[in-house]
Amino acid sequence: MSYDPLNTPNDPHTADAASPVTASDAATASDAATASDAATASDAASPVTASDTATASDAATAGRTDAAGTPDPRDNAPEAPHLDFAGSTPYEDYVHADVLTHLQELRSEDPGEMVFLVTTQVMELWFTVLVHEWETAARALREDDLPRALDALRRSRRELEALNASWLPLAGLTPAQFNSYRGALGEGSGFQSAMYRRLEFLLGEKSAAMLVPHKGTARAHAELEKALHEPGLYDEALRFLARRGHPVPPSVLDRDLSRRYEPSEEVEAVWAEIYQGDQRGEEVRLGEALTDVGELVWRWRNDHLTATRRAMGSKQGTGGSAGVAWLEKRAAKSVFPELWTARGRV
Repeated sequence: MSYDPLNTPNDPHTADAASPVTASDAATASDAATASDAATASDAASPVTASDTATASDAATAGRTDAAGTPDPRDNAPEAPHLDFAGSTPYEDYVHADVLTHLQELRSEDPGEMVFLVTTQVMELWFTVLVHEWETAARALREDDLPRALDALRRSRRELEALNASWLPLAGLTPAQFNSYRGALGEGSGFQSAMYRRLEFLLGEKSAAMLVPHKGTARAHAELEKALHEPGLYDEALRFLARRGHPVPPSVLDRDLSRRYEPSEEVEAVWAEIYQGDQRGEEVRLGEALTDVGELVWRWRNDHLTATRRAMGSKQGTGGSAGVAWLEKRAAKSVFPELWTARGRV
């Protein structure tokens, strides 16, 4: 008779049911049932010892594994997380959350100032991450390590999206709401951000004059001065293409790195030729990764412009800047310009 996994009665129309049951068979079955009942009763009457209980418990828990044979982590898991530390928690030692969450020194009584200040501080942290990624990408290109450069650029794309989303808490400020704590900013302005300036330098937007606001902060000034004279991200990308045989002109490769990058027709032609080639090729992938960065930086600038327009209209900006007029000029500029103009030649 075949095994029935559901333990259902056999079909009376099967071959087993067709065999006649004799008196002898019935007697044999009766004897077997009686013997089985007696054995069961004897087992039930036997006392269960401590040893038997331990064996059953061990069998139920010891060596539990999943379908792949991996031991069950519950067998060795602690009953509760470690809560008692001699000093600060390992989390605090790594993240410095207590420092981060106590950096907000409000200068007005308006409750809206807190979100403005924290949002600005969050943006500064994203600037720091992006500078790290683009310096990593530039160094990788200098070493002809394109996969590592592309990894850093792809990460920075997601980070730029997070940075751009930082405008959301401030996007709906009305002039009256902004005015309620604007005076607390004094002469402070975003263009004074040293980390944002390093970010712009990496994108080719260089100006020695932008070091002046930081002459009183030794570390920031030294980092900016170093960045001013180093190749930016796009400089390293063009040098990488030149080493691969593309005709990037010497006037671009040997340019004064402390000055703003200016578009070149020869570089535009290089990118046009690359984009007419293998669309899955490494150089097209590099071009697209840089274009993603350029597009998201352009979006950042336009989101900044829009938020400022809503909050203060055409009034002069803090710190003596031209406000919206200055932001409009910045938003009109393309990052990595030939990557955009070359597309019209493909």
